[in-house]
Amino acid sequence: MHPNIAPQDATFIPIHAISSAEWPAYLEGKSSAQAALAGHQDFRAQAGRVLVIPAPDGGLERVLFGLGAGTDTSVYGALASKLPAGDYRIASPLAKEQGHAILVAYLLGAYVFDRYKRKDPRLARLIAPAGADVEAASRTVAAVKLGRDLVNTPPNDMGPDALEATAVALGESHGAEIEVIRGAELLAQNYPLIHAVGRGAAQDPRLVVLRIGRPDAYPLALVGKGVTFDTGGLNLKPGAGMALMKKDMGGAACALALFSMLAEARLDVRLSVYLPIVENAMDGNSFRPSDVIRARNGLSVEIDNTDAEGRLILADAVTRASEDGNAMILDMATLTGAARVALGPELPPFFTEDEELAAALNEAAALTGDHLWRMPLWRPYEDDLDSPIADMKNSGGPFAGAINGALFISKFVNVKEQKPIWAHFDVYCWNPKEKPGRPQGGEVHAVRAIEAMLRKRFG
Repeated sequence: MHPNIAPQDATFIPIHAISSAEWPAYLEGKSSAQAALAGHQDFRAQAGRVLVIPAPDGGLERVLFGLGAGTDTSVYGALASKLPAGDYRIASPLAKEQGHAILVAYLLGAYVFDRYKRKDPRLARLIAPAGADVEAASRTVAAVKLGRDLVNTPPNDMGPDALEATAVALGESHGAEIEVIRGAELLAQNYPLIHAVGRGAAQDPRLVVLRIGRPDAYPLALVGKGVTFDTGGLNLKPGAGMALMKKDMGGAACALALFSMLAEARLDVRLSVYLPIVENAMDGNSFRPSDVIRARNGLSVEIDNTDAEGRLILADAVTRASEDGNAMILDMATLTGAARVALGPELPPFFTEDEELAAALNEAAALTGDHLWRMPLWRPYEDDLDSPIADMKNSGGPFAGAINGALFISKFVNVKEQKPIWAHFDVYCWNPKEKPGRPQGGEVHAVRAIEAMLRKRFG
């Protein structure tokens, strides 16, 4: 059981959750002392705010918790970091379907990354609300913790070797078939784009493949961008642009977190995970702007910008996922700043031409509070990728960067007559400031929504 979950028979402090609309009526009939305390702390049931009501004996009598507009259960994530040590129960009536979402939000808010700096553990424990599946919530939060830890770990401790080791250990823990193609063997086995991007680094580029499930089950692929640090290559990023580039392996972190969730859920799928892992560094062997490299699927790619490297390694990995006969391919990548300009850090876009999949993802995102936003795979922009000397170039110019990145990857999905269902998730994998359930730092986006969609489809 998660350490922040209290047993059902624990002596608890009640939490009264109140929306801002309910607050004036709640105050009526309450003591003047309580009203004065609320006024002194400017508590008006704002979202995520906590008001601790002391007991006459010096302990805690109860806690008031602000819901704000009261429409999003993710606000309960604020409790874990704001409550004093103790055991608590949500005393307010809850709809049955809210209990599980509240428990997950609470546990996500209890996350702490303490590998390098000792931090006091968050000892506030919550009795699971009615309707919560404690085991499922614990699995979900453990998977998110895995992904957050990977993103938060600095590149000196999370280079290609370490990311591969983490993936292999996770695969072994679930009895997965494991394949690793590394260094010059990438060229021998025809993964030229993965090799090109990573060949300038001290640690070799590689492709890691994990596979679990019955061979005759529905073939599902996850592809995660694993750039453990991105200097921009010879198109060197400025210092400010490089500051968060330890998170450029966030797509791989998302894929591994999702692999963990799906393996535990035991869905009836043949699940394959493809992780192209590289560091985009610089030395005399680095790939260059104006190089032309022929991808695994035979398309020639002119390198317009070495800082548009994520789509290159995804191209070879998505091609391999297609060759392996996967019926659905979901790729996740910290691909473009343009996605953040459009939608900000909290709302990752996804791209797909499959209407059924898009609808299912939207439904799952609303259910889990793991929000997504569909953006158009606008085919008229494909000519932005035209090259005068190659089949295509890897950068589409100054406009519609997120769309152009998705269009580039889409060129590598189909193999001969096969046309898998495909979606691309342009994730940010970082919380720039603390919000309920989302501590500042590394994040895994889209995985809870994807898991819920897949569980409904294949569970």
